[in-house]
Amino acid sequence: MTARLADRDEVAETMDRLGRCAREAARVLGLASSDAKNRALAAAAAAIRASASKILEANARDLAEAKAGGAASAFLDRLALDAKRVESIARCVEDIAALPDPVGAVDKAWTRPNGLRFARVRVPLGVIGIIFESRPNVTADAGALCLKSGNAAILRAGSESFQSATAIAVSLAEGLKAAGLPEAAVQLVPTKDRAAVGRMLAMAGVIDVIVPRGGKSLIARVQAESRVPVIAHLDGLCHTYVDGAADLAMARAVVLNAKMRRTGVCGATETLLVDRRCAPTHMKPILDDLIDSGCEIRGCAETRALDPRAKPAAEADWSTEYLDAILSVRVVDGVEAAIDHIARYGSQHTDAIVTADPAAAERFLARVDSAIVLWNASTQYADGGEFGFGAEIGISTGKLHARGPVGAEHLTSWKYVVRGAGQVRP
Repeated sequence: MTARLADRDEVAETMDRLGRCAREAARVLGLASSDAKNRALAAAAAAIRASASKILEANARDLAEAKAGGAASAFLDRLALDAKRVESIARCVEDIAALPDPVGAVDKAWTRPNGLRFARVRVPLGVIGIIFESRPNVTADAGALCLKSGNAAILRAGSESFQSATAIAVSLAEGLKAAGLPEAAVQLVPTKDRAAVGRMLAMAGVIDVIVPRGGKSLIARVQAESRVPVIAHLDGLCHTYVDGAADLAMARAVVLNAKMRRTGVCGATETLLVDRRCAPTHMKPILDDLIDSGCEIRGCAETRALDPRAKPAAEADWSTEYLDAILSVRVVDGVEAAIDHIARYGSQHTDAIVTADPAAAERFLARVDSAIVLWNASTQYADGGEFGFGAEIGISTGKLHARGPVGAEHLTSWKYVVRGAGQVRP
């Protein structure tokens, strides 16, 4: 008992120290020039490439521990790095550097009849806490986005990706140092102890916003316990609806990519809805592609009648984020039924329609209340990089402050700057 209390005290002291350093760094970073921030990001990208072998060695240790612990293949895919993925991490950092600097941007300016000139100017949020689990690339993506937007970052990696994240964080620190910016602008929590998460959630007044990236249990804990404002996404329970007017070749290509490109990402389609009008012609070719690629199909009665290879879908399947090569499939009675299904079971993350009918598409785009809605495109485009944001700190399904992919611009708030010439209010 005494040892555990001592451990908790040590974690609290560590987190308080990180918080003090982050607030000091945020004051410097919030006023840093665009050139200085971009030089830091360029140097960080170069350091990631130069340290690729070390990053991969650290990742190999994380993977070995995860495999020994019986981790599922989808989890291992999210955790795994290779030379191509390390290069992608470095390139994302460079893409973020190439973005316009959001800090100081004037969103709107106007002059009142009394001569007062108003401007709404973007400013950093301050200190951002990012709590993530298995994806090592979040270290670089989140750190770089915070740096670009003038925010200090405290990153808490999950135990699964701790060694990989630590190796990547070293490169970010090297970039900051090379540009003459405080290394404490991006800090990785140096412990796997889960008490660090609880301490972060209580650091109101030190951390300005928390961004959780992980599974249901992490998101639920953060939303239940945090005394700090939270930007979070719930499940990526994404749908693709194949309308009766869909081109078959397009539908096959979009659905296969939406499900199987990477099954473990939050933008992967988890439920396929097929219009009853085209189910006799479209269903089996689409399922042939999926099954040939190793996907398990769980279908409604009509789906199984069209393709007996499908297993029976249970009610729980319609609200399950598999993050694996499993897809639930339902035949629906047109676009209105598809919209109703998504409203009942979806998580307001990302949903797509495949159709050649503009009226059906516009009805779907207007009425599906999700952060991202797509017409004739894969749900796997739910990614900040694909939106031109360089990367994302997460995809928010909330409606306050930020929604959808959260990039550098969305990590800023406003202040109003008012210029006068001696006006006094009557």
